[in-house]
Order: sequence, then structure tokens, then C-alpha cells
Amino acid sequence: QVQLVESGGGLVQAGGSLRLSCAASGRTFSTYAMGWFRQAPGKEREFVACISGNGGNTYADSVKGRFTISRDNAKNRAYLQMSSLKPEDTAVYSCAAAAGSIWYLSTREGDFGFWGQGTQVIVSS
Repeated sequence: QVQLVESGGGLVQAGGSLRLSCAASGRTFSTYAMGWFRQAPGKEREFVACISGNGGNTYADSVKGRFTISRDNAKNRAYLQMSSLKPEDTAVYSCAAAAGSIWYLSTREGDFGFWGQGTQVIVSS
């Protein structure tokens, strides 16, 4: 079992930055791909970014160049640095873990078996 707890959400003006953190339990953190997803009001949850155990990454086109995903395997933490935020980035952001090898990456929600409770990000115009 992996338990995930997000932090770092809040209210920010357009153009600003926020850093989300995801703290994970468990002793095999490096073998999990870590993903960030978001769900805006009235919309379906969508993929944002994923990082493999050895640092490979992939992003949704809507956040490329603005968001950076990272992880610290020694601390069992994943991060999402968000810059140049736009009002359309407003959503509940959730981190998720997908079991696999250190090279594993996924963009598919169904591949992630463990989820945090989410943290709200509001970007004002």
C-alpha cells in the first residue's frame, strides 16, 4: 500500500507560481511512477505530468514549458512546480502512484492505483 498526501495548493494571481508536494509512504517509492492529475469544476480529471522512478518525465501539452515535475526518492516525495499560471489551471490537483519499474511512465488515469486526496489551486485573473 502507498498513501499519498498533497500540500502546497492555494490562491495565486495569473502569472504567478506554486509548488505542490506529494508525500508518499512505503519503502519502494523509487519503483512507482508518480503522476499529477487535475480536475476543474464541471470537467473530467485530466493528466498533467508523470515522472518515472529514475527521473524520466512526460507532460500534457497544456502545461509543457510551464510546469516541472520532480521527485526526491530519498525523501519519498514528488513535486509539481507550476509557473506562469493561468486561470484555466484552476483545479483540484491530485498526485497518484503507479506500480512498475524505475523506468515506468504513464499518462493514463487507470494505470495509477494509489491517489491522494487532492489540493485546490485557484488562479485569479
